[in-house]
Amino acid sequence: MTSTPSPSSTPVSGTAVRLTALRRRHRDVRALDGVDLDFRTGTFTAVMGPSGSGKSTLLQCAAGLDRPTSGTVEVGGVALEGLSERRLTLLRRDRIGFVFQSFNLMPSLTAAQNVALPLRLAGRRVPRGEVRAALERVGLGGREGHRPGELSGGQQQRVAIARALIARPAVLFADEPTGALDSTTSREVLSMLRELVDRDGQTIVMVTHDPQAAARADRVVFLVDGRVEGELYAPTAERVAARMAGLETTTGAEAVPC
Repeated sequence: MTSTPSPSSTPVSGTAVRLTALRRRHRDVRALDGVDLDFRTGTFTAVMGPSGSGKSTLLQCAAGLDRPTSGTVEVGGVALEGLSERRLTLLRRDRIGFVFQSFNLMPSLTAAQNVALPLRLAGRRVPRGEVRAALERVGLGGREGHRPGELSGGQQQRVAIARALIARPAVLFADEPTGALDSTTSREVLSMLRELVDRDGQTIVMVTHDPQAAARADRVVFLVDGRVEGELYAPTAERVAARMAGLETTTGAEAVPC
């Protein structure tokens, strides 16, 4: 089904992720410049903005993959600042899932082995039934023994999502999860992400450049030059595209010398 789904009907209670006065500098560049955002439990948020707006930096700081220059990040009520690298690693393993554009699967391992890999590396026993259930959750039941080379791009991304979900994280971050997929496969993966929110109450924060992808979310947050420049609720692809066109026109005009 390709129509835009309605917002999640899952009851929302609490805040999964809170960003307060978040700043991140890369040398002389302000990648994030005082971002205040809450991501509510059981909701699907898309983050968009022109190139260089700070989208990926925001996602990496929120997921504990990068440390902000200042400000605070809370995941499930736990503040990330001040945590040692070991405690931060444990929190990411247990509370945070992350999906990349490039899948990052081990080609020599089966789908089941790829899904179980993070927990095995952590020294945790992974019941076979739990791995099977994770693959079934993303529509890959019966594909446990297939290696990445035997799967389509969309199926590989589903394996990557199952791997991110195996620890039942409080939030799933996705950085351009459909960027390497064709349009048909992209719709399938986005429908699956939408279902994870509606059916299971999963919290998802996704960076994307695609208005069609953003339209699957409950809310779209727009960034420009590291700052929040507005939000859309119950978005449509047309409204998202119009807002992005306006932002890109404005930032382009500002870049032109007088």
